[in-house]
Amino acid sequence: MNEVVLSLLAGGAVGLLFAFLKLPIPAPPVLSGIMGIVGVYLGAQAYYWLLARFFS
Repeated sequence: MNEVVLSLLAGGAVGLLFAFLKLPIPAPPVLSGIMGIVGVYLGAQAYYWLLARFFS
């Protein structure tokens, strides 16, 4: 859980810095982009789960 809080704080700091410098944010600007990232993460987790479940 500590990792999640630190990641959120670091992301917030980067977002503030980019907004202050008037740069585009370094993240997908729409929900579909964010869901794509979540899908990639879940796919990788499913791979490791399947590997542990059926091949160990």
